[in-house]
Amino acid sequence: MVNKTVLTLLISSAIGLSGCSSTNDRDSFSAQLRIIETSDLHANIMDYDYYQSREDITIGLARTSNLITEARAEVTNTLLVDNGDLLQGSPMGDYVASEFKAGREFDTHPAHKAMNLLDYQVGNIGNHEFNYGLYFLEKAIASANFPYINANVYCKADCWQGKTEGENLFTPYLIKETKIIDNAGKERTIKIGYIGFVPPQVLQWDKQNLDGKVQVAGIVESARKFIPIMKAEGADIIIAIPHSGIGSSENPNDVNAENATHALTTIDGIDAIMFGHSHSVFPSNTFATDQYADHNIDIEKGLINGIPSVMPGRWGDNLGIIDFTLEYSDGKWTITSATAKARQIYEINKDKKKIPLVEADQTIRDAVEMEHNATLDFVNAPIGKATSDMYSFLTLVQDDPTVQIVSNAQIQYVTEQIAQSDNQSLKGLPVLSAAAPFKAGGRYSSASDADSYVQVSAGDLTYKNAADLYLYPNTVVAVKITGAELKDWLECSANMFNTIDKNSTEPQGLINWLEHRTYNFDVMDGVTYKIDVTQKSKFDANCAVINASSERIVDLTYSINGTSITGDDLMKQEFIVATNNYRAFGGKFAGTGAKYVVMEQPDTNRDVLAAYITSETEKNGAVNPSADNNWGFLDIDTSTTLDVRFETQDSPTADDFIATYAQRSLTKLDVEDKFGFAVYKIDMTAAK
Repeated sequence: MVNKTVLTLLISSAIGLSGCSSTNDRDSFSAQLRIIETSDLHANIMDYDYYQSREDITIGLARTSNLITEARAEVTNTLLVDNGDLLQGSPMGDYVASEFKAGREFDTHPAHKAMNLLDYQVGNIGNHEFNYGLYFLEKAIASANFPYINANVYCKADCWQGKTEGENLFTPYLIKETKIIDNAGKERTIKIGYIGFVPPQVLQWDKQNLDGKVQVAGIVESARKFIPIMKAEGADIIIAIPHSGIGSSENPNDVNAENATHALTTIDGIDAIMFGHSHSVFPSNTFATDQYADHNIDIEKGLINGIPSVMPGRWGDNLGIIDFTLEYSDGKWTITSATAKARQIYEINKDKKKIPLVEADQTIRDAVEMEHNATLDFVNAPIGKATSDMYSFLTLVQDDPTVQIVSNAQIQYVTEQIAQSDNQSLKGLPVLSAAAPFKAGGRYSSASDADSYVQVSAGDLTYKNAADLYLYPNTVVAVKITGAELKDWLECSANMFNTIDKNSTEPQGLINWLEHRTYNFDVMDGVTYKIDVTQKSKFDANCAVINASSERIVDLTYSINGTSITGDDLMKQEFIVATNNYRAFGGKFAGTGAKYVVMEQPDTNRDVLAAYITSETEKNGAVNPSADNNWGFLDIDTSTTLDVRFETQDSPTADDFIATYAQRSLTKLDVEDKFGFAVYKIDMTAAK
């Protein structure tokens, strides 16, 4: 990789005609420049849904590739970058990692087989690049014929390529002398700087892969360090590529900010931001809300604080585009105007049908054909049977089989591990499970999110079904907590819901889509409880206290051998909670963080789930995933006719499942949803 990076730095990127630049201090001219971006591909190279075994026109670099071709045809000077989260997130990514783990290493990662055909200028490192370990990452990025950058990850120990403690693990930035054609048809040279960032939380999220090996600085502090250096080294324009969402406007100097794009717009010297991580689309009407009123956003032009910025969704469903008009005068380049936009690979027509806006690029399909076919074999390996359907259409409003089966597997696994352990302090303690819905409407920010639901039918199960039920390659970790910490864990989880005014007849949305991700909606199995949504949330989405006296979690009870533990006794009771490495080491929820961890296992939650399905099938003929309904909403006592609404998938399959399994009276409304979801009215006054 060293030789490839050096070579890339030595060879200028050429666009258009070749030849010597005529740029000098006496020249004066203008030019158009377009920067285009992919982000959060998550190994979705093929336009294929491995979970449903069918072509999918809404995802895949094979589709985005033709958008790239179209975007390049429109403007003479175009440059392509990738923001990161490339290597993990689809069954193809898992297949490659499983082969690697088994000792069958790749020469070129399939993601790079495709990307190497598209003339990328640079790639940024995303947080999911670390999921399979540093050695895997080193081999993967070495197979790219373009360089990778990251400015805020530093070597601590055992680093690659002779790096020593305190050195940047990756090349922090690049300045590339780039040939462009001006508006008069003459070749010119411009120095374009690229700098990349990753959330500092990777140290918690991938602790088992990174602990003791790397250290991570804040995004903004790293930008303040390197941007002046880039300017001093002659960068004419600087493109920031943070794998980071838009973030808050309140504390731009927060070194621990996961989402810091808005803060980066305040740093002098950054001329454009190609961001990602949040899986949203910017610019879009998602950001034209009161929540972002103080962010100084121009949706029409794609500006944040006057800086052109773009975020192209996820899985290749959008392409990010920033267009510059440049002027050269008095020996320097100036940006006279800039706009940003996202371009989608499909649309939804008036009949709510998904219509492709581009066809698939067959050259991309052909490039990964071998891995695609191997992935099909990988995901179709049988693991057992299920007695009933596991769909996540109702997972945000009632206990749900897609979460239940994960919890059952985690509780069984950790209980067995404790029995085999020499750690006497764990013996006899109740084992609970924290599990969240990973596929429950995505992030409710684009039309493709309406497809993001688990759909595993009753009958024969394969590995792809386990991957559908458990999306990430997390590993099993257990924490030891008190009942008081358990309650606060659930109080933060309950931020998933908006506060319902029991005296209002106006429509009220139940789901807090904007501020709380569904993967942070932990359901705690092994106890019973109710959620009172008429009370304000005690915590915000980051588990910071916002209403100290508020209590949404009521009737919290642990029962054993006919005895129920509640109140103060439960608050003092100790529990073991089976969860994943992301949650256990994250430190966000009460009872999480390294000091609470009492068990770390190398087995992934997904493999534990698959083994559980196989074991139950061997013992009982099939696994029973039926929800035990250990949680639900507290009935709202009111004489007012409430109109509480929630969104889920709009499909006949969802309709049938809801009609069969709904625990409350649900009425499908004939209203238009901005992302193509179905909208239901839910009776919050009484369960069935």
